[in-house]
Amino acid sequence: MGRRPLIAVPGRFSTSASALRYHALANAQALLAAVWRAGGEPVTILPWAPAGTVTQEQLAERLAFVDGVLLPGGGDLDPVQYGQSVSSDHVYDVNPEQDAFDLALARWAIDSGTPLLAICRGMQVVTVALGGTLEQHMDTPHRHVLHSVDIDPETRLAATIGSSAQASCYHHQRIDQLPASVNVVARASDGTVEGIDIPDARGWFLGVQWHPEDTAADDASQQALFDALVAAAAASRR
Repeated sequence: MGRRPLIAVPGRFSTSASALRYHALANAQALLAAVWRAGGEPVTILPWAPAGTVTQEQLAERLAFVDGVLLPGGGDLDPVQYGQSVSSDHVYDVNPEQDAFDLALARWAIDSGTPLLAICRGMQVVTVALGGTLEQHMDTPHRHVLHSVDIDPETRLAATIGSSAQASCYHHQRIDQLPASVNVVARASDGTVEGIDIPDARGWFLGVQWHPEDTAADDASQQALFDALVAAAAASRR
């Protein structure tokens, strides 16, 4: 059968982890389990970007062994990354090293054609990496919300999970200005962009604003996102 496709998942910096005593690097267990169920091997990657700097060339050398990338949720991007200053007291957990690494990783994956699934913050990272902007704080955040999402039927997202989905959301920001290279493929009833695609991408790509890992263990349509990523990674294995 051969080895499982290796899916790189950048870790998230954590200021405390009792078992480790000091600062830690974390990923959601449900997220990694969803990759595993799909037949992939999730590999947590250290977001190494000293002084908030890392190049795509450095990432290409570091990640030459991986078959796919999953950009997970996390704290907020610094608005400076999309040409703004902080205008909301609700912006939280900004980390320049995390931002620099995630943005470079998104650009590298897209430019190299490496299969990429972007979730929540991950979808926002892709948006900013390609020149878009974010709304820093929604009037009505989608936190601890399970709601219906309408999906454009003529899209990769619909082919993967169907024309509608029950989305588990936890976010207070959303896409504001969309990059020219990106298409909206799903929206919530309040107009929030819930899914994006890149029609001219070299490799497989999907971005969703919700957290499919929350319900993937019991909802086959949500698990299908991880299945599709791993299948694409296996098909394009180096």
